[in-house]
Amino acid sequence: MTDEKPTHQERLKKILHSHGKAANPPKNEADAEEAEISCGGAFGYLRGIKDHPGAVEFRFRDGNSAWFPYAWLGPWRYNPSEGLLLKFSGDLVYLVLIRGSNLDKPLNEGAINLTTGGLQRNRVVWIREMSKEDIRQVGDTGPTIDSIRVEEFESQAALKEWVGKNAPGFLR
Repeated sequence: MTDEKPTHQERLKKILHSHGKAANPPKNEADAEEAEISCGGAFGYLRGIKDHPGAVEFRFRDGNSAWFPYAWLGPWRYNPSEGLLLKFSGDLVYLVLIRGSNLDKPLNEGAINLTTGGLQRNRVVWIREMSKEDIRQVGDTGPTIDSIRVEEFESQAALKEWVGKNAPGFLR
């Protein structure tokens, strides 16, 4: 038995036309839920001011995904030369290091960006690693995600050591 669920790239194409504009109104309830998500190449967010996802999904180029609840999201930092460093605290401490360009730039010249308009307001539904072709197409016109790394830690010492080796610009 094969799994016929569409990939996130297929869902993105279904929601958006090639020009980045929202698709026609949904025809059924399942499509209505997806239609509430606005997307760019790097991330998707809920448009409604009162809508908030319970978790953020990190989509990797290899097709795998990881979800973290917004309730676990603690402090996070943005450094244009290093990227975004998100800290999730649950059963363990998880760091998510997002590297890319223009991470604080709005999608499609709109008002929502990944940092203050998206993550800070808990409106980002997913963030994805982009292919080299996707990054080339976006260029300097919007945010691009080169890589996403998720690491888990049982001690503060291990966390600091990892940050020192992988993103020293975030150490104080």
